Amino acid sequence: MRPIGFMIPLHTNLNTKPSFPKIIKVAYQTWGNKDHQNIIFLVHGTGAHMKWWDPIAPQFSDEAYVLAIDLPGMGDSAHREDYSFKSFSQAMIDILNTEQLIDSGKNIILVGHSLGGHVAGFVATEHPNIVDYLVMIDTPIRPPDYDYAKHRSTGPLRMIKYYEDKISIVNRFRLMPAQECENDWYLRYIGEHSIYETEEGWRWKFDDTLFWKLGRLSEYKFNIQCKALYIYGGNSMLLGSKILNFMEKEFEEVMDFVEVPGAAHHVPLDKPLEIVAIIKSTMSMWGS
Repeated sequence: MRPIGFMIPLHTNLNTKPSFPKIIKVAYQTWGNKDHQNIIFLVHGTGAHMKWWDPIAPQFSDEAYVLAIDLPGMGDSAHREDYSFKSFSQAMIDILNTEQLIDSGKNIILVGHSLGGHVAGFVATEHPNIVDYLVMIDTPIRPPDYDYAKHRSTGPLRMIKYYEDKISIVNRFRLMPAQECENDWYLRYIGEHSIYETEEGWRWKFDDTLFWKLGRLSEYKFNIQCKALYIYGGNSMLLGSKILNFMEKEFEEVMDFVEVPGAAHHVPLDKPLEIVAIIKSTMSMWGS
């Protein structure tokens, strides 16, 4: 594993007085080497970070070059004034360009959990020439007639607060949406990497303004042209039968659906080995 952080220059208005471009940080890490034909790009969910993938990513390193991003405003990536799926997508494209993987002849496989699945699907829709395969994990794509007036948000919308010591804040770590997880070691690990210390005390890494700035993809039309896999938890609270039925019909020509019994929304945490086995098996069928 090689932790990496790199700096991206923001667009500079050419009509203004010349100046140095503003530099913002997008953090990511990699496993394996570029000799492999397959490139697996892992994308985390809301309020999470790339370290969520640490127990999973190395399982693919013998057969793929693996990358995991901290999406803007989360993990070790810099906070921004504005957030959008377009800027998330651009951050991923910038990483692929930095790694010289675009137009390399490699198979690029995007794997996203929850919000990360939306981001991966957005990239696959907007850049179909780049993405060869797509894996979404418990990412709800809701039908056009979904009633958002009755929608109950499950994101970490509470404002950032500061804690006096590390133990106090780590003990406050909770999954959102709330669920039980038998893998206590996994929760402790990602909790330890979700925080940092400031002069005011310990706080969560994510930008708490992100969740209301980002907005929803409620009217966005995913146009997935590549082969795709959808993995969902048998006990997921985000996938009612109406949503799942809509997705199965909407993407029936390109997407296979696999249920993971005993898993809730956070399938990678609940069943990490099962996730690896399912993706590897599907990659084999794809010929990747």
